[in-house]
Amino acid sequence: MTNASLELMRHMKLAGMADAYQAILELPINEQLQGDELIAQLIDAEQQYRQTKRMKMYTRLSKLRYQANIQDIQCSEHRNLSRAQLAKLSDAAWIERGENLLLTGATGSGKSFLACAIGHHACALGLRTLYFNMNRLCEQIAVAQAEGSTIKWLYRL
Repeated sequence: MTNASLELMRHMKLAGMADAYQAILELPINEQLQGDELIAQLIDAEQQYRQTKRMKMYTRLSKLRYQANIQDIQCSEHRNLSRAQLAKLSDAAWIERGENLLLTGATGSGKSFLACAIGHHACALGLRTLYFNMNRLCEQIAVAQAEGSTIKWLYRL
């Protein structure tokens, strides 16, 4: 019966649930969950699996230049970045409001690293991102204009 259930879960594309169920079945009988607890854990495992899978897909599609995290950002007066500003950027509300972020600074000041950290954080929150440096952005706009697909490209952006 358990093998049929596992096979059915995988057929229904419930891989997270199937993996969790298989792990539970490998526990000693007296440690296995029953009833409501089992169902709750299986549903939670499937949700976690899907969130992780979505985050990995969004991160891959975003073409981020660096594997950076918000926690890796060093705030200092020299960089003109405070912890309060970074906390405000890590809150995704500004993204959901459709606001923009423009990073400026001298060469080597960490603009790209900061952008990638914010992008990675947005992917972790379930938001789609795209990373462009200014040269690539201008190039993509020029290509879209030449192809006559500027509106379509801007919609994608």
